[in-house]
Amino acid sequence: MAMNDSVNILNSAYLAVEYIDSFLPDNPLQQPFKNAWNYMLDNYTKFQIATWGSLIVHEVSYFLLCVPGFVFQFIPYMQKYKIQQDKPETWEKQWKCLKTLLFNHFFIQLPLICGTYYFTEYFNIPYEWEEMPRWYILVAQCFGCAVIEDAWHYFLHRLLHHKRIYKYIHKVHHEFVAPFGMQAEYAHPLETLILGTGFFIGIVVFCNHVILLWAWVICRLMETIDVHSGYDVPLNPLHLVPFYAGARFHDFHHMNFIGNYASTFTWWDRIFGTDSQFIAYKEKEKKQQLITKK
Repeated sequence: MAMNDSVNILNSAYLAVEYIDSFLPDNPLQQPFKNAWNYMLDNYTKFQIATWGSLIVHEVSYFLLCVPGFVFQFIPYMQKYKIQQDKPETWEKQWKCLKTLLFNHFFIQLPLICGTYYFTEYFNIPYEWEEMPRWYILVAQCFGCAVIEDAWHYFLHRLLHHKRIYKYIHKVHHEFVAPFGMQAEYAHPLETLILGTGFFIGIVVFCNHVILLWAWVICRLMETIDVHSGYDVPLNPLHLVPFYAGARFHDFHHMNFIGNYASTFTWWDRIFGTDSQFIAYKEKEKKQQLITKK
């Protein structure tokens, strides 16, 4: 009975969103995107699209999303939004980060990306425009992927902080006490494989078109670069996502090397009490602000 109720609720929600969508104006970018997508299908093989297309989407998205945080360090006005103001970025650290990042991208992640084509072939994942899911289905699928990845990340990330394991693997990621956007994927190769597995679980569960692979890559990079940015910028649209952790939440983890283990949401840390130090820190910060105002 409960399962039937859940299905009915989901079907009702789907019909409601579909009804609202029918009143929205046509997306002016849809036709150019359709033309570009069909051009890609006509001129490249599925292997090229799944492999090199996925690599291009990842690299372009990653470094474009890093640009705002990188530029902020040169804008005096933005320094008031920097969380750890006493620890500015340095060229030395950023160059070291970039070198490790490129190694991980091309020698760890690229071989994994090469398996994308075989994944889509084995599960008969379509590439055609006509079979591409509507935008609201894609948003729901990305949210589902985020929920799954967040759960995986919480428990495995917490395990990597175990005193018998930490110094061998996860310590690399914590070389930077004050994180910056580009450092999001700065990690030991084993960590890239261990925590990166959570990214693919959602794909296996939800993927019904190759576009989800790219949409989820962009969403995941947007989130992880934001929480590592080191800046708590107001009017951040990601803060509209329910239970979103954000930069201040994850920055506290880098400052203290403990607690706040989840990647995207706050509920696992709240359930297991691993955000208690962060909550106490926020309360103390509020009291100090009130004293300052008086």
